[in-house]
Amino acid sequence: MNLSESPVSPMAARHQEESVIQTERPVTAPPPLYKVILLNDDFTPMEFVIHVLERFFQMGREQAMTVMLKVHNEGAGLAGIYPRDVAETKVQQVREFAHNHQHPLQCVMEEDK
Repeated sequence: MNLSESPVSPMAARHQEESVIQTERPVTAPPPLYKVILLNDDFTPMEFVIHVLERFFQMGREQAMTVMLKVHNEGAGLAGIYPRDVAETKVQQVREFAHNHQHPLQCVMEEDK
């Protein structure tokens, strides 16, 4: 029996042969996020820390001042939370920028739990 003699049209026969199999996608956890933290020192000017927060973390002046005061008064301040590669890049940029401007400002990252 060929398709021309079949009671099913050629389009319908092709559609039946190309059945779609749907599979469930596995649920994966989102990638871990990392905190980028600025650390206090006795030498880096407060205005420089504000500039770093504005430049590398896109903070407004008021938010940057709040974080800078937290760094100054409590020893550390949260600059942002990012995926690992972004956090590593931000840490590197801040350290290099501080070094180039002869400031000992330190920036670290830790997993956000």
